[in-house]
Amino acid sequence: MSILLPRKPLLMAFLMAFISLSHALTFKEHQFIKAAENNQQHGIAMHGELKYKKDYQHFSYVNPDAPKGGTLNLGVQGTFTSLNPLNIRGGGAAGIRAYLYESLLARGLDEPFSLYGLIAEYVDVPEDRSSITFYLNKNARFSDGKPITVDDVIFSHKLLKENGRPNHRTYYNKVTQIDRIGDNGVKFTFTPEGDREMPLIMGLMPILPKHAMTVDLFNQTNLKPPIGSGPYRVASIDAGKTITYQRNPDYWARDLPPMRGRFNFDTIKYTYFRDANTLFEGFKSGLHDIQYENDPGKWSTAYNFRGMKDGRVVKKQFELNIPSGMSALVFNTRREQFRDQKVRRALIHMFNFEDINRKLYHSLYHRTQSYFDRSFLSSHGREADEIELSILSGKFKTTYPEILKGSYELPKNRSKGIDRKNIRRATKLLKEAGYKLTNGQLINIATGKPFTFEILTVSKDQEALLLSFIENLKLVGIKAEIRQVDSTQYQKRKISFDFDMIQNNWSGSLSPGNEQLFRWSSKQADTEGSYNYAGIKNPEVDNAINALLAAKDPETFASSVRSLDRLLLSGDYLIPLFHLKSQWLAHWAYLGHPEKVSFYGSLLDSWWDTRTRTQ
Repeated sequence: MSILLPRKPLLMAFLMAFISLSHALTFKEHQFIKAAENNQQHGIAMHGELKYKKDYQHFSYVNPDAPKGGTLNLGVQGTFTSLNPLNIRGGGAAGIRAYLYESLLARGLDEPFSLYGLIAEYVDVPEDRSSITFYLNKNARFSDGKPITVDDVIFSHKLLKENGRPNHRTYYNKVTQIDRIGDNGVKFTFTPEGDREMPLIMGLMPILPKHAMTVDLFNQTNLKPPIGSGPYRVASIDAGKTITYQRNPDYWARDLPPMRGRFNFDTIKYTYFRDANTLFEGFKSGLHDIQYENDPGKWSTAYNFRGMKDGRVVKKQFELNIPSGMSALVFNTRREQFRDQKVRRALIHMFNFEDINRKLYHSLYHRTQSYFDRSFLSSHGREADEIELSILSGKFKTTYPEILKGSYELPKNRSKGIDRKNIRRATKLLKEAGYKLTNGQLINIATGKPFTFEILTVSKDQEALLLSFIENLKLVGIKAEIRQVDSTQYQKRKISFDFDMIQNNWSGSLSPGNEQLFRWSSKQADTEGSYNYAGIKNPEVDNAINALLAAKDPETFASSVRSLDRLLLSGDYLIPLFHLKSQWLAHWAYLGHPEKVSFYGSLLDSWWDTRTRTQ
């Protein structure tokens, strides 16, 4: 005992030191965790600041007190053969992506490009955007009640990278490393080329359930209702004809800010119609509740039916604050007759917008002069600035110097009949391209073959427009024909680029990014399923897209987009058509909607049935 007594003070001192050290380590660890939490953000913006602060309650373009209940009936033209919209096999049913499959983040649609926490409650993004870390919401659940985990996120990335649509494979292959961060964090590190959009692209990645999905199942074309985490579940299908969704009463995110005021209908039913005329007749008879309209002729004259006259149906116009997108007749430059730009330019001269607009559309359309028309991103009316010139690097070769000056205009015609000057210009260009007019036919001098091509269509609604164009082409000896096919065959031929010419529409955005690669890049020109229908292979276009992806400030970004716009216009890859200045739709009057709209117009997921008052 006498031997041990002297050691007690030493033991006590050691214990006290250990306890003090433990407290110090705990404090430092706490400080480290606190610092990490301070780096976590509730969202991310492509450029500038987020509009909504951390304590926001809902988006401004929704009614957070909208009543829940009722049924929304929607009409779709065509058919469907699959319940998987995430691969290129079959035609995916409408609504699956919007109502079943959620992303890590939710998009705010009254900003150019900003995302807010959803499945991922917070994100952590370094200044150089070389990576992004998602911290999952611990309450996130799939519709079968199972939690959404880091494993599901990693599984979804791998599945889509290897088996998804071409755009998925392109984007997700830019991830070089995946790390788990604690129990609910996952970090994606990106390739070093400086694509600053990648953190947002990953935020929009749909999350699939690892426990209910396999590679084989994903790659099948089947009608098995999938499991998602969204506000609805598939209630029933009639193959190719209807699909019905039922709101999930246990939807995990119903009270989160990005979801408040949205997805208000108990039931949403899509009915498919053979063509545009039967779709419109279905709306008139009340088979579906909303009719979007892009045809000024119909808008001006066709909405005089009984429901409209007695007030049961109303017409609305909503403001749009996004680029018009590009609706166009697309040259497939993979085909021999359209490889020469002079030929493409000649056909552009033979399209009489003014006459078509007057005869078919009550002169209500506006000619699309830019790939980003109706916005500050358009090069139309703007001279190239120093940033653009540096991107073009002095290599910008164009037969249209006015494109650099911003004074370029598509060829104009008299409103009645095509101008002779345009016929002369087209004839001269065709002669320079190696063609001659013989007995009313345009003949290739080298091959002796007449100039003929086919315009692939899926709708009779296109017929009047195309017939007018075809009649004009006869004036220079070109024979074109319309080939109408069903929607399934049309989709297959588009995917494999099996056409001479099609009419296509690429939607517009105030924050164009990686989708521009998918539409216009050289790499995608030979990738089946891509949207590079024209077959564009232009290194300068690739360079301009890379510049806009790497832009760090709004000024550089806008100039990069305009440089891309000038290059695409200079290539004569398509015949730009026209656009509307606002969103047109008609709906049955029992539907309600918020007065304020998003940049994209009025969004259906914010509407409600005024006949119900349940919450």
